Amino acid sequence: MHLDLTPEALLTQLGYAKSEQTLKQINNIISNTDGFDKFSQHIPSFNDALAVEKGFIAMSNSEDHLKIKCHQDINADNLSAFTELVKHWADKYKLELRKVDKKNTYYIIGHK
Repeated sequence: MHLDLTPEALLTQLGYAKSEQTLKQINNIISNTDGFDKFSQHIPSFNDALAVEKGFIAMSNSEDHLKIKCHQDINADNLSAFTELVKHWADKYKLELRKVDKKNTYYIIGHK
């Protein structure tokens, strides 16, 4: 079954309050992410899986992309599991990610 995830629903799933500003930001992210509709319905479950490893998906304040991050206080085991989870998800849904230098942060660029 394919479910379309509205911008409002995505904001809620990621823990953001719905406002004119956040709606504008999420719509910019959606339009700037190649093939967003091909993987968007999997974002909520991926965000839940990331939480187990102290990770999360957030809107970037500097770019029109979603980013995958982990908390600063993550231990080596969680970091390894976080990295594997991100790699697996990107491979499974054929996503192009861009890693931020010297950080455990990845931007979701779009579908390959």
